[in-house]
Amino acid sequence: MAKFSELINKDKPVLVDFFATWCGPCKMMEPMLHELKERVGDKASIIKIDVDKNQQLASQLQVRGVPTLVLYKNGQIKWRDAGIQPIDFLEKLIEQNQG
Repeated sequence: MAKFSELINKDKPVLVDFFATWCGPCKMMEPMLHELKERVGDKASIIKIDVDKNQQLASQLQVRGVPTLVLYKNGQIKWRDAGIQPIDFLEKLIEQNQG
């Protein structure tokens, strides 16, 4: 697997979903993220990271709760929030960070 820094250092938006398999809201976000990917296609990447399998990364990025969604572009955080997020909002966020 590529290093995290390589994954987020793209000139197109990269939405990272920090999740846990035992997390109810994370399970609710999963089909929403699939739909979001269908909507945005190649305009953005969507990556899921299991905080239990990547504890060091989650700690380094100060992920305190799941789901935590972070939007990166060129390795920079453009937006970050915890909890379930509406698809329309995420789609708009991706479009705003394309140029």
